[in-house]
Amino acid sequence: MRRKGERGGAGQDPEAVLDLLYGTPPADFVARREELAAAAKAAGRAEDARRIRAARRPTLAAWAANLLLRSRPEESERFLELGRALREAYQTLDADGIKALNEQRRTVVSALTGQAAALAQEAGHRLADAARQDVDTTLRAVLADQDAADQWATGRLESALTPPSAFPQTTGASPEPAGRRAAPPPPKTPPKDELADRRRKREQETEQRAQAARAQAELARARKAAEAAQRRLRDRRAAHAQTDEQRRQAREHYDEAHRQVSDLERELQRARDELRKAERAHRTAEERHRTAADALTEAEREAREAARTVEELR
Repeated sequence: MRRKGERGGAGQDPEAVLDLLYGTPPADFVARREELAAAAKAAGRAEDARRIRAARRPTLAAWAANLLLRSRPEESERFLELGRALREAYQTLDADGIKALNEQRRTVVSALTGQAAALAQEAGHRLADAARQDVDTTLRAVLADQDAADQWATGRLESALTPPSAFPQTTGASPEPAGRRAAPPPPKTPPKDELADRRRKREQETEQRAQAARAQAELARARKAAEAAQRRLRDRRAAHAQTDEQRRQAREHYDEAHRQVSDLERELQRARDELRKAERAHRTAEERHRTAADALTEAEREAREAARTVEELR
């Protein structure tokens, strides 16, 4: 669980800073760590700076497991609750019940491993087969071991976790081989006590069945959540492909419109050149017209004068 900073403000809370740091992909972890440590030191928080610099870069698988916890908080909490229920049920079930739980446990872990790989892929980091196997191993450890569950719940794993060879057996007795149960001792109690023992045994069996039912219900919810996550991933991929096609079509439309504008601008420039030529020709024609009109007026005047002269000579 995250703790509130003593100095107030998310930017000065060392726990929040470490959470932020462990959400950084491994390739950028060291640079981000130095940046955050330098900021803490510049703010006068030398102890926080030392804590930040002491943080170790997580492996890619550990980062993916941390990413799953942060990105799917509700599913992760159900997964932790499922681990607690499974560890309790594992102490009381027989060989057939344990086998069924193991099969269901593998299904849930496989689904969550797929989610972690998908989240890492969305963040730009593809998990190789070895890294996926490390995530799978870590999640199996979370189900089997309380200490591993507590480590994963911090969201600051530095390396993959290793599960125990089997779930813990009933406390106070030596572990038995998987799939076998110790034979009950011969009855040494009187018939009345034997009836009480049988009644207690039936009550225990009823409680065992109830625990197994709760575990199966948790498994069903986890599978349903995993399927929903896969559907969301498919929907997002389809939406991304659709928007990519729309972007391509819009780019083609933009390029075509740009070409048309360029052509129209060239046509407009040519039309303007022709207009300027026409204006010059019009001005020249106007000047010639005025010159001709003046010459005509002068010729008419000379003709009138000549006509008067002739008339006078007559």
